[in-house]
Amino acid sequence: MQPQFPTLEHGEIQERLTLPDHPVSMVLDTDTYNEIDDQFALLYALLSTNLHVEAIYAAPFHNGRSSGAGDGMERSYDEILRILDHMAMDRSRDVYRGATEYLPSKNDPRTNPAVEDLLRRSKETRTTPLYVVAIGAITNIASALLLDPELVQRIVVVWLGGHPTYWPTASEFNLKQDIAASQVLFDSGVPLVHVPCKNVAEHVKTTLPEIERYVKGQGRIGTYLHEIFEGYSKDHFARSKEIWDVATIAYLVNPNWVPSAIMPAPVLKEDLTWDTSNESRHPILAATNARRDPIFKDLFSKLADHADQG
Repeated sequence: MQPQFPTLEHGEIQERLTLPDHPVSMVLDTDTYNEIDDQFALLYALLSTNLHVEAIYAAPFHNGRSSGAGDGMERSYDEILRILDHMAMDRSRDVYRGATEYLPSKNDPRTNPAVEDLLRRSKETRTTPLYVVAIGAITNIASALLLDPELVQRIVVVWLGGHPTYWPTASEFNLKQDIAASQVLFDSGVPLVHVPCKNVAEHVKTTLPEIERYVKGQGRIGTYLHEIFEGYSKDHFARSKEIWDVATIAYLVNPNWVPSAIMPAPVLKEDLTWDTSNESRHPILAATNARRDPIFKDLFSKLADHADQG
């Protein structure tokens, strides 16, 4: 039986979905080795002075770059450490392994070091909620919510997954990997900023010539990001590549770059479509666009400053 989550008043949720005017404390939950966008998002978060990245969690994934969910998590854990090493940041103590499998059902959570850290860290005294930025399968966060339903009162989740509610399907890599966890997220009532992929995160694109001009040679991390970007495709002629996950960090850096609107939380159905018929559901904040030019200008500028300081 799924636990009973505390019910937050709609006005309270909307108030908590308003970004504070001071630095945000956050944790980043990331399937870093899944492709090449999480690496840019991790870099961007660590270089943004209005964000205080307290911890980094490795999320599971399974595609051609892993042999299974657990292997994907381990590869992501190693990639996080690799990024930190290339940035000359000794933050290994702040990196936690996450789930090795997806949720078997909506009432069957699994604990792991990332979940344990989130539950502990969220209870620390702070004046504003802890922001949980998730850019992979939402397994770790859903498990934490199921293990401690009171968590909905202590965090704000920013999740990149699925597509907009007007799209014919919600099916997208992050969401469809762990359908049960995705359903828990939208049903829990936790304050949620939803960053869809279609028509939002997919706008955050760049090209190899742009990466060669503004990333390559910008310290060890710039060299590495150029290397993985170039190696991701055999043909870069007239081709751009989505750096999807950067949209979540951009929202926290400057919400004007990722416009959004309040809407009732949709229901994720088993066939991976949205049900928006219940307008009395708790509100969420849904991103409606992403303005790639100021986002990349900010990211590239911060990378250049980091390289100059190194």
